Amino acid sequence: MTPEQKIEELGLTLPPPVAPVGSYVATVRTGDLVYTSGQVPMLEGKLHQTGKLGVDLGTDEGRAQARICALNAVAALKGELGELSRVRRIVKVVVFVASAPGFTEQAQVANGASDLLAEVFGEQGKHARSAVGMAVLPLDAPVEVELIAEVA
Repeated sequence: MTPEQKIEELGLTLPPPVAPVGSYVATVRTGDLVYTSGQVPMLEGKLHQTGKLGVDLGTDEGRAQARICALNAVAALKGELGELSRVRRIVKVVVFVASAPGFTEQAQVANGASDLLAEVFGEQGKHARSAVGMAVLPLDAPVEVELIAEVA
C-alpha cells in the first residue's frame, strides 16, 4: 500500500502544499535528504486554530493541531517528490508548541505529528524528535512542525 493510499484509508485528504507566507521555500533537497519548512495547522487556506497550549487549547486539541501540521509537511514532501513512496524514512521531526508558562506537555502534543507519520509510513515513519515550548509562533499558531526525510 502506498503512503497516499494509507492516507486515504485513514480517512484523510492530502491537501495541496501550503504556499510559503514569507521569504522562503516549502522544501529544500540536498542529496538524499528533504527538509521541510515549518508547517502550521492550515486547513483550506486558513489557520485552523490559534493560541497557546495551557491557556487557549488543551493537550488533546494541541495533539490534533500537530497532526494537521504533520499532514501539511507530508503534502510538502509530495510536492517535492511527486510520490510519497520515494520517502525511505522520516529521519527527524521538530515540533514547536506555543506554550503558556507552566505548560509541560509539549511531548504529548508532539505525539500527534509522530503518530500520523508512523500511521502513514509505517516503520519508515518512526523518527528522532524534539518537542520545544515557545512563547509565540507565527500567525499565533499553536503548533508548528518541520521534518527531515531521507528519500530515493
